[in-house]
Amino acid sequence: QVQLVESGGGLVQAGGSLRLSCAASGRTFSGDAMGWFRRVPGKERAFVAVISASGGSIIYGDSVKGRFTISRDNTKNMVYLQMNSLKPEDTAVYYCAARPGVVRTSTTQYDYWGQGTQVTVSS
Repeated sequence: QVQLVESGGGLVQAGGSLRLSCAASGRTFSGDAMGWFRRVPGKERAFVAVISASGGSIIYGDSVKGRFTISRDNTKNMVYLQMNSLKPEDTAVYYCAARPGVVRTSTTQYDYWGQGTQVTVSS
């Protein structure tokens, strides 16, 4: 079955770093754009970053630009999100997502989703 499984979340102080991982299985994701989104209670899921199938195109949300780095390793079916200079407002559940085709920033454009991993940034 198709699965995206996030890991690497946890509790970190403001200014610290975390690296999230997304393990993909059940189908071939090498032709898909892979994205990260995040959600806080009472709000819609928000775009964080996306990387194209080849890694040649990357888009970041304005709030994370310069602090987060998305990458992928298609030989391992893995996607990563390196998060540096974390802020309390980064606290959220982070989700990995996949879509066949080009990079997009809307949640409605993605077909596959993981269960999420909690990131909490203390001040």
